[in-house]
Amino acid sequence: MGCAPSIHVSQSGVIYCRDSDESNSPHQTTTISQGTAATLHGLFIKTDAAETIPSVITYQSRHSRSNSHRDRKENSGGHIRIEAETQTSHASVKVSATEECIGPMRLTQEPIQVLLVFAKEDSQSDAFWWACDRAGFRCNIARTPESAVECFLDKHHEIVVIDGRHSRYFEPEAVCRSIRATKPSENTVILAVLPQKPPDQEEPSVLPLLCAGFSRRYVENSSVSACYNELIQIEHGEVRCQFKLRACNSVFTALEHCQEAVEITSEDHVIQYVNPAFERMMGYHKGELIGKEMTELPKSDKNRADLLDTINMCIKKGKEWQGIYHARKKSGDSIQQHVKITPVIGQGGKIRHFVAIKRPHSDNNKQVHKFNKEERCSGEHSQSDCHSLRHRDRRKDSADAKSLSSRSSDAPSLQNRRYSSIARIHSMTIEAPITKVINIINAAQENSPVTVAEALDRVLEILRTTELYSPQLAAKNDDPHTNDLVGGLMSDGLRRLSGNEYVFSKNMSQSQLAIPVTLNDVPPSIAEMLDDEVRWEFNILELEAATHKRPLTYLGLKIFTSFGVCEFLNCSEATLRSWLQVIEASYHASNSYHNSTHAADVLHATAYFLRKERVKSSLDQLDEVAALIAATVHDVDHPGRTNSFLCNAGSELAILYNDTAVLESHHAALAFQLTVRDGKSNIFKNIDRNQFRTLRQAIIDMVLATEMTRHFEHVNKFVNSINKPMAAIEESASNSEGSDCEGQANIRNSPENRLLIKRMMIKCADVANPCRPLELCIEWAGRISEEYFAQTDEEKRQGLPVVMPVFDRNTCSVPKSQISFIDYFITDMFDAWDAFASLPGLMEHLSENYKYWKNLDEMKCKSLRPPPPP
Repeated sequence: MGCAPSIHVSQSGVIYCRDSDESNSPHQTTTISQGTAATLHGLFIKTDAAETIPSVITYQSRHSRSNSHRDRKENSGGHIRIEAETQTSHASVKVSATEECIGPMRLTQEPIQVLLVFAKEDSQSDAFWWACDRAGFRCNIARTPESAVECFLDKHHEIVVIDGRHSRYFEPEAVCRSIRATKPSENTVILAVLPQKPPDQEEPSVLPLLCAGFSRRYVENSSVSACYNELIQIEHGEVRCQFKLRACNSVFTALEHCQEAVEITSEDHVIQYVNPAFERMMGYHKGELIGKEMTELPKSDKNRADLLDTINMCIKKGKEWQGIYHARKKSGDSIQQHVKITPVIGQGGKIRHFVAIKRPHSDNNKQVHKFNKEERCSGEHSQSDCHSLRHRDRRKDSADAKSLSSRSSDAPSLQNRRYSSIARIHSMTIEAPITKVINIINAAQENSPVTVAEALDRVLEILRTTELYSPQLAAKNDDPHTNDLVGGLMSDGLRRLSGNEYVFSKNMSQSQLAIPVTLNDVPPSIAEMLDDEVRWEFNILELEAATHKRPLTYLGLKIFTSFGVCEFLNCSEATLRSWLQVIEASYHASNSYHNSTHAADVLHATAYFLRKERVKSSLDQLDEVAALIAATVHDVDHPGRTNSFLCNAGSELAILYNDTAVLESHHAALAFQLTVRDGKSNIFKNIDRNQFRTLRQAIIDMVLATEMTRHFEHVNKFVNSINKPMAAIEESASNSEGSDCEGQANIRNSPENRLLIKRMMIKCADVANPCRPLELCIEWAGRISEEYFAQTDEEKRQGLPVVMPVFDRNTCSVPKSQISFIDYFITDMFDAWDAFASLPGLMEHLSENYKYWKNLDEMKCKSLRPPPPP
């Protein structure tokens, strides 16, 4: 049920609406001060003076044409009082506020208000009225230009519809100009209703209407649906845009009262806006700056000669720049500022503006020195803490500058409380190592020359990135194979660009598993092959063929038995073989590369590494068992597609794992799900809780280490934490003609370094194909290439971004891809691993294989093998 307002007619003939929101009664009372007969949209009102029909009719609620009315007339002193009882239609659209967002700002838009300016009621005005009713808009009708302006100033309508068909009543252009002359009309859409023209008459220009202030026109059409469509289009177009623009006033109000100087320029560095704080700091009036190019303003000679070029190079790439800059004030004085320039991406994905936030650098230091007198730091880190506080604006740019340089004198206690809080934060002992490094640099920066301070700013910018261990590639044109490999293997892909969904193939059901075998049941030919598994040259592909693509179960039984895994886990051999079969069944045999043969290959390499003396002496049995299990499960249920593909396709797994280490997280999680769901294959069921938690954590960490986005982080940590300290000890021992085995053992056996050794071991085992004998290396290269070719084919079919364009089966050079992979990922990692584990045989294979691919590339051969001689 709706509730109409009480309408009161003034002496000027304008009807005002008094909303009856507080009443829940379905009855409304309309009071008219004159007597005449008139129809008021659904109410027939009989009065005595036709000339005094109200010029504005307002309906707060919407009524159906089928509404029932009950009129009661009462004569009182020559006036007719009419009480109209109206029942609101149940079909009416419910008025409700809607939410809009402009950037991070969330807004609530009240129901749209529409003003109809029609001198007389006709089918067109009725059509717009009922269109408003259908759309859920609040509607007012004005009969004269004066009442239209009066009503608009009262209600601030979002849409105004002016009847331009009958100029004998009023000039529509004049009415529009009158409304446009008011301040509230700045964000209002004004629609002109024009008469239909004969087909043979030329279409008139809309320019006169636009010049008069109209936003658009509507050719006469009394269809309610046509009017409804027009209003809805206006609401979803201009009205919403104007609503957001209106909200920008609050943002500009914030900028106008902000204590930090703000300057906004165009992409061509033309000044578009400066706030009062900027005017005060630089001594200019905004009228002297807006519209000028930055190059027109005088520059300070205290900046480094190439500083502007450095800034422009940075921000034109879409990156934020911040640092110390000397600016020249209008008076000619130089001022040292801490400047932060942020590019703003606009239409077309291009940079459209630059926003610069500036603070006087020296003022901040003075204020902090004042604080240091009030709040003395204590403890062994006091000096670095104080220096870090001086430069805290570099680390926390969102800090309100008012808290450091407030000009108000009535809030000292609030500031002191804020300073005390900051002091406590910076004196906390839970400080990360990188934070300590940044604090030391900040402290050094304080008393350094300008050029050194600016260089340290660039150092800080690098340290604040998350890609500390990832080298930056040269230009894309230099080596597309390397770029595509890095892009495909070391990123989690672009954001989802289509509605395509990648679905995993179903796992094999238990009924499809092969009958379990024991180690004693292994056929003689396979047993003979397995006797050779301790050698690096062990041919896993022959085992794949002999076991009908079930090498993981057979090899797993042999290796796990040799390492005493069943004894350590206190499980039976039957449980172990059931588990191996469950895991192997969950690998996709249809994948050319990421199948159970690859898992068996990685398991073999892991076992080979674990038998090397230095590795064996660094790890305990729990580490060994965790490494063997991690190698077995590290790619379980791999779909034969990269993380980038899954993220681009919006797969369920990518959504589940937030586009981060999607496959590796899935492999680790699924491995434990498969293990614990059935007691017959649960190899962990007999170990105690604490041991299980330690083992589980080690397995998960190693599986996640196979994710390539952190490749260089793992390698560099291993080199810096293990290789270099051990090399230094060896060098020191050789100089003193002695040995320090204990010192090296201490380095290897620390918990942190054991973690690095296990990560490095499974990483090398995972990508050891280039270090295998040549025939195995060639076969694995063909398999991984085929899997990448298939991914490229599917990306093209589904309209997804092609992650690795060079892996097009029609154009790809396999030798080039192998050379790039070895150069970028393999050589340094295996050099480091060889220096630790001593693997001369592997390094010899790597060298020979690299020469093989180089020779093919020099022959311009794109295939796995050279062409047959003519």
